[in-house]
Amino acid sequence: MPFNFPILLTWLRVALIPLVVGVFYVPDTYLSPSEKNLASTVVFIVAAVTDWFDGFLARRWNQTSAFGAFLDPVADKLMVAGALLVLVQWDRVNAVIAFIIIGREITISALREWMAQIGASKSVAVSSLGKIKTAAQMVAIPMLLFYGDLFGVVNTYHIGQALILIAAVLTVWSMFYYLRRAWPMIKEKAENQIDHNS
Repeated sequence: MPFNFPILLTWLRVALIPLVVGVFYVPDTYLSPSEKNLASTVVFIVAAVTDWFDGFLARRWNQTSAFGAFLDPVADKLMVAGALLVLVQWDRVNAVIAFIIIGREITISALREWMAQIGASKSVAVSSLGKIKTAAQMVAIPMLLFYGDLFGVVNTYHIGQALILIAAVLTVWSMFYYLRRAWPMIKEKAENQIDHNS
C-alpha cells in the first residue's frame, strides 16, 4: 500500500467521519446543542477541504496511485452518508432525500466498477453535472449541521433545505445521465451473454 502526504490527508478525512457523527452524542453538560452543531460543522468543513487538497497535491506532486484513486471516493461517500444519517436522525433532512443521495452513490459506484472491468470507465467519468450536484451537497450539509442563524442574518437551515433538495434532484438526473451513457455497453454485454449461452 503506497503512503504519501495526499493519502495521509485522505486517511485523515476517514478519521474525521466518526467525529461529525459522534459529537452529537456528547452529553449536554460538556457541549450545548449549539456547540455540537458548530463543532460538527467545523469538522465536516475541514474534512471537505482535505478532499480538495489531497487531490490537488497528488496531481501537483505526481503522487497519484491506484490505492489513492480507490480510497478518495470511498472517504467522500462515507463522509456524506455519515452526515446525512445524523441529519435524518435529528430531523433536519427527509429520509427519502437521504436515501436518494446514498442510493445513487452506491448505484453509480457499482456501475463504475463494472464499467472499469470491461474497459469502458471513461464512459462514466465524472461529468460537470455530477460536480454541480456535489457542490450543492457539500454546501447544504454543513448548513444543515450548523442549524442556526449565521452572523444573526442568514438562516442556514432554510438555505440547507433548498440546496439539499437541489442536490437530490441533480442526484437523480446525474444517475440517469450515467446510466444512459453506459446503457449501450450494458445492452451489448447482455446480448453477447445470451448468444454465448444459447
